[in-house]
Parts: sequence; C-alpha cells; structure tokens
Amino acid sequence: MKEKKSESNVKTALRVIEIIEVFARETKPLALSELARHLNAPVSSCLALLRTLVSLGYLYETSRRQGYYPTGRLLAMAQRISSADPILEKVQPSLEELRQTTSETIVLSKLNRTMDVVYLDVLPSSNPISYMAVPGEKKGIHANSMGKALLSALPAEERQRVLASLSLTRYSDRTLVTVEAIEDDIKLSLSRGWFANLGESIPDVGAVAWPLRLSDIDYAIAITGPLYRIENHVEEHARKLRVACRFIEDSM
Repeated sequence: MKEKKSESNVKTALRVIEIIEVFARETKPLALSELARHLNAPVSSCLALLRTLVSLGYLYETSRRQGYYPTGRLLAMAQRISSADPILEKVQPSLEELRQTTSETIVLSKLNRTMDVVYLDVLPSSNPISYMAVPGEKKGIHANSMGKALLSALPAEERQRVLASLSLTRYSDRTLVTVEAIEDDIKLSLSRGWFANLGESIPDVGAVAWPLRLSDIDYAIAITGPLYRIENHVEEHARKLRVACRFIEDSM
C-alpha cells in the first residue's frame, strides 16, 4: 500500500514539472483540454492539478475561454532559490567575465548519476548568431566538451567502466564512438590545455571546456558558439577559461 502511494506521489510531482515545462514551451495561456493534450493525460487528472496550483498561487485563470497561465510567484520562487545557490553564487562573476571577454555563450555543468552532462547555468551570448541552451538540459558525455573534461577527472578504471556502459551515439562525422578514440582525445586534451567539441554533437557548433573541482565535486565550464568562431579563437578562449577555473578554485 505504501509503495503504491509513493509511486502515485512521484507521478504527481512529475506531472507538475511537466505542466511547468509545457507553459515554458508554449508561452501562452492554455485551456484545460489543450494542456491535457500536451501532457497526453486525462482531463480529470489535469483539472485536479490545475486547481491545486491555482489555490497555491502558481497559476491563474486568464478567462474561461483562454485558460490558465503561471503567475509571477513561480518566477519569484525560482529567483530566490537561484540567488542562494552555494556554487552559482561564487562562480557567477567569473562566468559573466568570460561571457564579456569572449562574446560567446558560457555553460557550467556537472555529471548526474546516469553519467549525463547536466547544464547547471547558461549565460547566453549577446551575439545574434550564438549557441542557445537552457539550464537543466542533459547531453551525452562522449560528444560534449564538458563531458570529456568531466571524464578526465575520473580515475582511469572508473572512466573505462563508464565509457563501456554507454551507447556511444554518432551525431556527426566527427563524433568519437570508440572508447579508445575518446581516451586518446582526453590524453591529447590534457596535454594541450583544453577539451573540445568541434562539430561532434551538432555540425555547426563548437565548444572549448575545462574542468574545475569545488568542494570535492567535479564541474566543467565551456565557451560555446558557432563552429567557425570557436575554431578561430580556440587557444585564446582556452587560456581565458583555464585562468577563470583556477581563480574560482583558489577563491573557494
């Protein structure tokens, strides 16, 4: 009985997150029927969740015909949480400086339990042609500059075990899809002072990354943008990135 209740609670929590993500994706008021369609869920269960979120002040009914939309409460709570993040608070100034000096998108990430690269923070470039991403995105570890940087921080045996357990998907002609090729790339990256993704996951996108360790946890920062711009400034970006990572580690 307890297991069924626990499973139900997990499904409800997941559904609430899905509702938030639907509004973030659609960016407009949604009627009950529309929301149920996006969620592929019964109207009755959606209605119960919507009424709960309305009663808590997270949604409001714009009109009977237009439907529901999030209130500012959700943004206020998210900003309050983000402002107190013990890691982001300390690395934010360095990330901002990297964005200003490179004019590219800056990403902070770490590995999750399933060995995906999770974007913790994204500072988008002001350049009209730039790499777009959002915090919370997950990427495959083998075709990502930060993924390879984070792999380099693992003990050799653990890294071999992780790579052997993964499906090394080929995203482009440049994607490394064997354990041996990835190991060789990691060794080369450590010796030259930067990890790269030059069209390995998306053909026209490039990134330069470097790892850093904070409070015994491994993170990575990447400078990412259109492939032609990244390739033309690899060494310069890598130098700025290493300086920033060293400064953050020393300040912590």
